[in-house]
Amino acid sequence: MYDIVIVGSGPAGSTLARLIGDKYKVLLIDKRDLENENPKNRTTKCCGGLLAPDAQEMVAKLGLGIPKDILVDPQLFAVRTIDLPNKIERLYQRFYFNMDRDKFDRWLVSILPTGVDKKFNSFFKNFAEIPGGYEIRYIFNGQEISAKTRVIIGADGALSRIRKSITKDTPEKYIAIQEWFESTNYIPHFTAIFDEEISDFYSWIIPKENYLLLGSALRPRESTWKKYDMLKTKLRQLGFNFDTKIKTEGAYIYRPKKVSQLYVGRDGIALVGEAAGAISPSSAEGISYALKSSLYLAQSLEEGIDGFLDRYKQKVKDIKLNLLIKNLKSPAMYNPFLRQLAMKSGLRSIKQ
Repeated sequence: MYDIVIVGSGPAGSTLARLIGDKYKVLLIDKRDLENENPKNRTTKCCGGLLAPDAQEMVAKLGLGIPKDILVDPQLFAVRTIDLPNKIERLYQRFYFNMDRDKFDRWLVSILPTGVDKKFNSFFKNFAEIPGGYEIRYIFNGQEISAKTRVIIGADGALSRIRKSITKDTPEKYIAIQEWFESTNYIPHFTAIFDEEISDFYSWIIPKENYLLLGSALRPRESTWKKYDMLKTKLRQLGFNFDTKIKTEGAYIYRPKKVSQLYVGRDGIALVGEAAGAISPSSAEGISYALKSSLYLAQSLEEGIDGFLDRYKQKVKDIKLNLLIKNLKSPAMYNPFLRQLAMKSGLRSIKQ
């Protein structure tokens, strides 16, 4: 009988397990193998691998420092913003840690307390209520295994199976498509691209060592690949080279347009990170929210399991406020007319 089962071992799940692993009997489940690198069985997270300032602050608040072998060149001190339909470009100062996302997740797992039970290469299947808690089922090595627990934590990201089982209300869903290309060009900045013909969200270019990552957040079932190819065509006309492709990644991401879409759970089931809808609706940055929500849930569990969810709901009010502010700011980025005014003004841009 576990006290807590955590489904998902990204930054949210692993951080929570680290913070509560000495106090509670914890089982951590993830479909990836985050302890052993196996090239034949390697599931990676579709992510740009940038640690934004808000996430850096949370890492500091958690008393951690990023090991240097997680970082990749170049470190980025600016965002190049390209408004394709208005044909405007600006450069804005903003510092990101450029990192290997797979190594980042593995590092977070490596610092877990030894008492945390880890089941990797495991696929969560379902759960059922039992007296005193829940019985969860997961698949490991082709076998179905069950475990009993008092509390279930969904840290399983967008399209969370835990969330689906307790509420029908979900944030808007987008498909993030990201391709890796070989590149010999030195690009010292993160590039954000806006074009309503492609998406009402945004696209990005991120340099990593000898590679260039091109990604876009697109609406599902709306000529997704056609619009992604259109993005590549338009960027080629600006001089970008996407000839030698290495790999393609994809994932669903949430975009919470309403504060009510931040949903943290019911009964003995709680949600953290993107599974809770805690992700920026303006930039799709999620690591800071994953770390913050996990910290809040850990703090809510310090007094015990009884009443933890009510305490957690109180603590996430500042995340709700943050999401509200981000949504209020979004028109300046995603309304073509307002974006054109802001960028033409050159306000807060780096003059070159």
